[in-house]
Amino acid sequence: MSIIFADAWLITMNERREVLEGASVCVEKDRIVAVSTRQDLEKRFPSAEIVDCHGRIVMPGMVNTHTHLFQTLMKGLGDDMVLKKWFTCMTGPSGVHLTTEDAHAAALHGCVESIRSGVTTLVDFMYVHTRPGMIKAVVEAFDETGMRGFVCRGFASLGEEYGVPRELIEEPEHAIGDAREQMRRYNKPGARVQVGVAPNMIWAVDEKGYRLTRKLADEEHALITTHLAETTFELQTAASRYGQTDTEFLSEIGFLGPDVLAAHCVHCKPHDIRILRHHDTKVAHNPCSNLYLASGCPPIPEMLMAGVTVGLASDGPASSNNHSLFQAMKFAALMQKGFHQDATILTAEKVMELATIDGSRAVGLEKEIGSIEIGKKADLIVIDFNNAFMTPIHHPVSAIVYSALGNEVTTVMIDGRFVMRDGVVAGVNEADVRRQAQVHADDLARRSGSDKFNKRPWRSMAI
Repeated sequence: MSIIFADAWLITMNERREVLEGASVCVEKDRIVAVSTRQDLEKRFPSAEIVDCHGRIVMPGMVNTHTHLFQTLMKGLGDDMVLKKWFTCMTGPSGVHLTTEDAHAAALHGCVESIRSGVTTLVDFMYVHTRPGMIKAVVEAFDETGMRGFVCRGFASLGEEYGVPRELIEEPEHAIGDAREQMRRYNKPGARVQVGVAPNMIWAVDEKGYRLTRKLADEEHALITTHLAETTFELQTAASRYGQTDTEFLSEIGFLGPDVLAAHCVHCKPHDIRILRHHDTKVAHNPCSNLYLASGCPPIPEMLMAGVTVGLASDGPASSNNHSLFQAMKFAALMQKGFHQDATILTAEKVMELATIDGSRAVGLEKEIGSIEIGKKADLIVIDFNNAFMTPIHHPVSAIVYSALGNEVTTVMIDGRFVMRDGVVAGVNEADVRRQAQVHADDLARRSGSDKFNKRPWRSMAI
């Protein structure tokens, strides 16, 4: 079966970064097979189904390089807290009470939300394993919605003195053994969903945990992701424990490498950036979360100038409050312009690269996804710009990054399959997904005591 997306404003993200008006794309099975005019493609593929995209933008599906899907149930509970307080007072205690049913409901909602906002690949960092079956619960949500991505088996092996709940702490041998078991269950050649491994952060993982992670990834050829230099607290902890930054320590023990995706890197110094580039370690940039938690402004322009690969991310909805990469693109550009007082330092075009082709490179899939090119996977999104926010329109990339709200996505294809068409999500009943997520969110907040944050007094100012 062939499908032609016809007469679109096509943002290819190919090597030449071509933006084509009145262009068409043909898909066969799970691959892009042609890019040309509608007339040409209809001649070459006479039996193809036509999807009329006149007055619409077609672009590659976006890659969200870092989130915590279980936090979908915690939106709005962590307002106005820095990371350590946010984790120890709300997120950690909520994680203790998380069930597999909660995790599945949260992941389903997060996947639907992501699809609706044009994301076709997700990296989920799942570090709550108080009960067996958490990875299975998330993978099943990926399967039900058709999402592509990585479900990374996270863990903490220490940190009780810093406020990490005891119930979330595991022996590293146990965590790595479970991660290996999940990888061997799910990581088949060409699988749309892969399992990775995710040691949490420097104040919650010991040296053995990092070393065992490195060994596992080498043996199983799996993605590693971890939090790095997110706040000054990480730097203080690394300095007191190891006498160096967390980046320097992880380099010294042989942990870093091209298969490592480091989330945040807000407080990486020039030497740390050189280390990341030396190891070809990738970075997941979470602008909304870094601002929400008052973590700081990461040196993204400096990383890009140094040749570090950076992908874009939403972070978990407990610290950014949604999965929208439309918001992340806008924040990514604006925060750097304002911080550096340089309007040219990060352009709309560059943040779109972070959300697409650079994101695919960050997860090692640049040969498969991230651009509209012949032979690549058919991960495509259709954006209807016929609305008051995106019009009048002059440049499609500018309109997407600076004007769009994120709900303009009408159709999403992953692996050659429609996972949303004309605004209707396939595979799941979206109303039921939202309803169940609310039920689980309310129940989890009650069980964990986080519902106290629902009843906070009105706060106009913190002082």
